[in-house]
Amino acid sequence: MSSPTNQEPLKKESSEIKEQKKKKNFLTSTFDELKLVVWPNKQQLFSESLAVIIMVSFSAAAIASVSRFYGWAASQIFR
Repeated sequence: MSSPTNQEPLKKESSEIKEQKKKKNFLTSTFDELKLVVWPNKQQLFSESLAVIIMVSFSAAAIASVSRFYGWAASQIFR
């Protein structure tokens, strides 16, 4: 009959092997997913980046103007 201390290293080794397999499976599946990505060309990248910059600028201007209006209105009310 084997003692419990003899079985502990086996459990550690098997858990380490399982952990290594999980890491390998994760990296393999991640690499496979990256192969499926459709990367943009230069024209798409430029046009979409420009669209994002324009929309962010527009949104910032709209938020700033609403904030200034409410600030002005509050200063008129609470003089």
